[in-house]
Amino acid sequence: QVQLVESGGGLVQPGGSLRLSCVASGRIFSIYGMGWYRQAPGKQRELVAGITSSSSTKYADSVKGRFTISRDNAKNTVYLQMNSLKTEDTAVYYCNQDRSGRLYWGQGTQVTVSS
Repeated sequence: QVQLVESGGGLVQPGGSLRLSCVASGRIFSIYGMGWYRQAPGKQRELVAGITSSSSTKYADSVKGRFTISRDNAKNTVYLQMNSLKTEDTAVYYCNQDRSGRLYWGQGTQVTVSS
């Protein structure tokens, strides 16, 4: 069974930074695409950033230039570096692993951007 455990969320002021981490269980991590999604209250879950097994990346337009996704295959970990945070980035952030179309999710970590 796949387990994804997110950490690094919290309360930050606008303009601040946070780094989220997601550790995945299993011996084979490097071959799977990984992603970060978020869901704000009353809104649908949306893709924030994704990274393939070859470390190609993609981003939602709303976070381009501010967020960076990366992975460390030796640590079975994917990161989301979030800079210049805005109040509209407030949401629960979820880690996702794509195993040939079958999606696995973490429990989520809350990010609150507020002054």
